Parts: sequence; C-alpha cells; structure tokens
Amino acid sequence: MMTPSKRGFAAMSRDKQREIAKRGGQAVHRKGTAHEFTVEEARTAGRKGGVTISQNRAHMAMIGRKGAQRAGRAAARAGSEPQSGESPSEE
Repeated sequence: MMTPSKRGFAAMSRDKQREIAKRGGQAVHRKGTAHEFTVEEARTAGRKGGVTISQNRAHMAMIGRKGAQRAGRAAARAGSEPQSGESPSEE
C-alpha cells in the first residue's frame, strides 16, 4: 500500500512550521484577539484533563508500568537497585 505524500504544512521542515506558527501567534497578540489564560482558567483546564484521563484505568496502568520500567533502567545504569520505598529487611 502506498502512503500519500506529505503536502503543504506537513511537508515543511519542523523549523519552518515553528516559524509560521510563531508569526501567527504574534499577529493575534498585536491584533488583540489572542486568548490569554488566567491562572484559574489554566488550573481548571488541567484539572479537567487529569480527571478525564485518570478514568481510563488501562491507560493509567500502562503509564505506571512505563514509569517503573524507566526507573528500573535508570537505577541499573547508575549501578544501584531500584528503590521500592521500603528499607531492606535484616535476617
């Protein structure tokens, strides 16, 4: 199956895309029509997103597994055991 060729914005380099987006952002601010979030609006939006994503239990489990795997790899590179939050037991 042939993949469609990229056209327009998608065909541009990442730097070119960023430059165009930057100009657009500057233009709306100059025009006075850009929306600027207040601290409270940003807090509410973040909370709403967090609540929504945390309802997907399978997704949250996957995130937890990835975090644990990454921590384990980092600990192995550092030459220590991953921290479990408990002190080692003495026998």
